[in-house]
Amino acid sequence: MAKQQPAEQRTWDKRRQAKRERLTGAGRYVDGKVVKHDSLVRVLETVIRPGDKVALEGDNQKQADFLSRSLAQCDPGTLHDLHMLIGSVSRSEHLDLFEEGIASKLDLAYAGPQSVRIAQLVGDGTVSIGAIHTYVELYARMVVDLLPDVALLCASAADEDGNLYTGANTEDTPTIAEAAAFHDGIVLVQADQIVGADDLPRVDVPGDWVDLVVEADRPFYIEPLFTRDPQGITELQILQAMLALRGIYERHQVVSLNHGVGFSTAAIELILPTYGEKLGLKGRICRNWTLNPHPTLIPAVESGWVETVHSFGGESGMNEYVAARPDVYFDGRDGSLRSNRVLCQLAGQYAIDMFVGSTLQMDGEGNSSTVTEGRLSGFGGAPNMGHDPHGRRHSTPAWLDLHYGEGAAMRGRKLVVQIVETFQSSGTPTFVESLDAIEVAKNSGMPLPPVMIYGDDISHVVTEEGVAYLYKADSLEDRKAALAAIAGVTPLGRGADPKELERLRRDGLVALPADLKVDTALANRSLLAARSIGDLVAWSGGLYEPPAKFRNW
Repeated sequence: MAKQQPAEQRTWDKRRQAKRERLTGAGRYVDGKVVKHDSLVRVLETVIRPGDKVALEGDNQKQADFLSRSLAQCDPGTLHDLHMLIGSVSRSEHLDLFEEGIASKLDLAYAGPQSVRIAQLVGDGTVSIGAIHTYVELYARMVVDLLPDVALLCASAADEDGNLYTGANTEDTPTIAEAAAFHDGIVLVQADQIVGADDLPRVDVPGDWVDLVVEADRPFYIEPLFTRDPQGITELQILQAMLALRGIYERHQVVSLNHGVGFSTAAIELILPTYGEKLGLKGRICRNWTLNPHPTLIPAVESGWVETVHSFGGESGMNEYVAARPDVYFDGRDGSLRSNRVLCQLAGQYAIDMFVGSTLQMDGEGNSSTVTEGRLSGFGGAPNMGHDPHGRRHSTPAWLDLHYGEGAAMRGRKLVVQIVETFQSSGTPTFVESLDAIEVAKNSGMPLPPVMIYGDDISHVVTEEGVAYLYKADSLEDRKAALAAIAGVTPLGRGADPKELERLRRDGLVALPADLKVDTALANRSLLAARSIGDLVAWSGGLYEPPAKFRNW
């Protein structure tokens, strides 16, 4: 027998060696784990290498802005071709990185505040898009094929050993930290303050996951993304709220749900203690929620409608109120909200009866997208919650109410609802022949059009005209007809057949206000439990402290 040759010796810890080398190089700029304040740019240029995948914490609201501003000051001759992994591209310097030549590729989930600029940069080739993800999808890929070489995160406080307190806005910090820390990526965290170990209210991320901390020049930026001033709610949105409450919430007995951000969903929250009370629905619907601490939900909480709220993130000004309602919100012993975006997204995917969202465009088949011509907004978490997860196995009355199939193939269905006005505030129609996303994909070289929610996942659509029960459609033709029937005077709606409308109403595919016994004369602002931010403060007993831009008294 031939003698077996020894296998070629292989190095199995290249990432660990590289991490050790990078941290050693940064040693002269740090004291233990604490980065000297004026040395941050040098540290970034030392621990990050050209071509690295860099996870920069940009959540829906919480931004590692000291780190992003400092990264944008780095020398593009030293740092270039970075592949940025950013959940929410919300700040100008996120895109400055690309214009300065520091970064070249981007994977993201949402880009609302920068949606126009990013579309321009993608169009001229400055930004190469890897993919537009959902939040859960992006973070899941960080432990599969988008492994961060460096994670740049933020926290409310840290001690010298790197233990982190994230406060009300934990959001994505532990998830990204874990993805980097356990595959030999470098974790660098900005903290609002560096304190003694005994002064941390709680430890949200342990210090052995964290390599470096730096005290920021100012507290990290928080966007009050989910705050809607009741003064901005229109009578049209109140009518939509009434239609949704009668035609969906009451009809299907929805107990657990998520509301996306918007004035229409804010209107629903604010008519629960009034219109909902009149309908006798208290205790029967809307008891368990997955959403940020919406200020417009305060009257429903105070009126006893709400049993629990689990949150993706915090909301500016709501900390004292949340701390005073621990039976409702998930709080730490220190009284601060414990948020977790990934866990709450999973709850929104598998544990709730209904997702309610909105969109900028919807085609005749119900496909919707917030990516339009000249605007690349991304999706955030909508596709996570806005689909029917076939892995679900527990049943609820609402889920079973939409059941289909027979025998072993029988299953329930999650309610996926889109509430839209037939025309946007700009006067452009919401219902279109073809989504702009198709052309955007062609021009940007995307392999698939960036559709937010596919039409076959949507169960209901609500407009000011009525409710379309798409889950009842037996054919694509019926689906199209039901949507056209509630599309108003948009080009899609003008093509609807009046005779067909009567059949759709008779068969239960469409319900108009009269069918739902909704008195349109009641659709006015007197139906709102709170009509201003000041009213919300009063409902909270003074615990809600709205951001300055919402104070108008």
